[in-house]
Amino acid sequence: MRLRTIVTQVAIAALALSLTGCGAGSNASTRLIKKVTNGQEAEIVKDGNNIALRNFVLVTQPDGSAVVVGTVINRGANDDALLGLAISGIQANFSGVSTISQNQTIRFEGETTNAKAVLVGANLKAGAHTNLSLFFGNAGEVTFDVLVQNPEGIYAGITA
Repeated sequence: MRLRTIVTQVAIAALALSLTGCGAGSNASTRLIKKVTNGQEAEIVKDGNNIALRNFVLVTQPDGSAVVVGTVINRGANDDALLGLAISGIQANFSGVSTISQNQTIRFEGETTNAKAVLVGANLKAGAHTNLSLFFGNAGEVTFDVLVQNPEGIYAGITA
């Protein structure tokens, strides 16, 4: 009788461990998800340059323009300069910090903003996606697909 109790407990423990384990292994795609915002991310890693683009979105404005929101991080050892931004042939009106040293940032919008980029005449619809291009002096060009947002919620205070 005692043996039967021990065998039952061992069987229950073995079943519990095997049934709750992940069949996809340690590199399951659901375990590797890191995106927590609507913003798009991209990187330029080449020729000693390491530029990271984080949380980029475009926020529409009543006049048809769109404001760029996001952060540029220079993770490389070389200084670089953001020369401009554009969508579909429309170049952004860009002002503020443009040269970034190692571990420095350019922040478009937010409490610690140090740059502004407005795409006049973009006429984008909220919920759509469009290609945004950023041009750097050393790292070159990167183009990535970004989401267009209405100026509401966390984007309510963003104006051209």
